[in-house]
Amino acid sequence: KPGEQKHPKEPSSLQCMHLAVVACGDRLEETLIMLKSAVLFSSSRLCFHIFAEDSLKPEFEKKLKEWPSSYTKKFESNIYPITFSVGNAQEWKKLFKPCAAQRLFLPVILKDVDSLLYVDTDVLFLRPMDDIWQLLREFNSTQLAAMAPEHEIPKIGWYSRFARHPFYGSTGLNSGVMLMNLTRIRSTHFKNSLIPGGLTWEEMLYPLYQKYKNYITWGDQDLLNIIFYFNPECLYVFPCQWNYRPDHCMYGSNCRGAEDEGVSILHGNRGVYHDHKQPTFRALYEVIRDFPFEDNLFQSLYYPLQSKFLDTVHTLCGRIPQVFLKQIEKTMKKVYENRVIVYLGANHRY
Repeated sequence: KPGEQKHPKEPSSLQCMHLAVVACGDRLEETLIMLKSAVLFSSSRLCFHIFAEDSLKPEFEKKLKEWPSSYTKKFESNIYPITFSVGNAQEWKKLFKPCAAQRLFLPVILKDVDSLLYVDTDVLFLRPMDDIWQLLREFNSTQLAAMAPEHEIPKIGWYSRFARHPFYGSTGLNSGVMLMNLTRIRSTHFKNSLIPGGLTWEEMLYPLYQKYKNYITWGDQDLLNIIFYFNPECLYVFPCQWNYRPDHCMYGSNCRGAEDEGVSILHGNRGVYHDHKQPTFRALYEVIRDFPFEDNLFQSLYYPLQSKFLDTVHTLCGRIPQVFLKQIEKTMKKVYENRVIVYLGANHRY
């Protein structure tokens, strides 16, 4: 409008959804398939923050550049070395799986990023990342991170049966999908079992590890459970369909949210994408891996998936294929409708 002051345009990195992952060892392909699933379905621009061993960096750069331009224009990527700002780097690297503890240092390293979604390499998006990103708006004034419970049923949950350290709630938390408001994390002083007063995130990490290192089994996930045990008001708990794992179906179906709405984010922990123990999980991974970018989603992704699922109906997780298909079908319909509407709108003449 005339006379109205114009505001400078935000840098592109502030306009996108930030997605972080840590990849070491043999996790190159798994990470690329995860990133592919995010790009396939998300409608907003993505900023990838990939933390990787030096030997993997050129491979990531090469593979991402090979993607078609219609998809590479939907994201920007940054690749970082594995670094730990406090404590002993070799100790951190050996904590649970190689380099997994890097995730604890994201608030310290990504100082210019306000919020991000961290996921493990063995995660697949079955709906737009936009939808989980919207949960940031549901945080109250004290919440600064969001995770799903480790289990739905305390009597068969790992933490409730075996943990020798404090953990959040009655079943603990699974950290494979973690939404983080980094600005709040950086500015908060956390209650802890180390000193009477609060400590910043960076101050707390290494002393907390030193205190509990003989009692933790699942590395950085256990440390996060300890942190949010002492600071429960800081956590937003999202339901199991946002971090759906074999545990949710291999003992009978125990994720009501997935039954009602379908799986939103699939987490193939226990290596199930690469063995034959959970063929339903493996089928999803292989179909997304093999999908040619420019092909029709229904023809080259959804129909092969339905076909593969027919071979899994005899398995515990395969008995409920609609749980896995509901969101991905809804997402593909939405993508198709948007393209048709945009195409018709651009070409329609009155």
